[in-house]
Amino acid sequence: MNAPTAIDLVMLVDDNDTDNFISKRIIEITKFAKEVEIKNSGKSALEYLEKHKDNPDRLPNLIFLDINMPIVDGFVFLYEFEKFSDTIKDKCKVIILSSSDNKRDIDKIVNNDHVIKFITKPLTESALSDIKMHDLAS
Repeated sequence: MNAPTAIDLVMLVDDNDTDNFISKRIIEITKFAKEVEIKNSGKSALEYLEKHKDNPDRLPNLIFLDINMPIVDGFVFLYEFEKFSDTIKDKCKVIILSSSDNKRDIDKIVNNDHVIKFITKPLTESALSDIKMHDLAS
């Protein structure tokens, strides 16, 4: 069995710089992805996807999305994400990475068609290995 290859591009969407730093380091150390794009708001993440919608190579394979952010939170991001073309929605898989343990939030978000997994912060090596093992990133 071959070791899974690194994912090309992962996007972290979180307004917390410390969480982004930790997540990025774990991704780099484990060689989970070749490149990490960090966005500090749901709005800037949506703008990035819009800007690169005609360039699939610049679209992330995985988006680690926080729920609780000012202005454009995870729910608003997913609502807006729904409006993108199928090309974008098929390529960009969304994983919720949140410190929220609000059961209503979690239930609401895991029932979203584009969310493939819910992970509680911080991102860990075992969580990344679980994602790879289940081929969620492909």
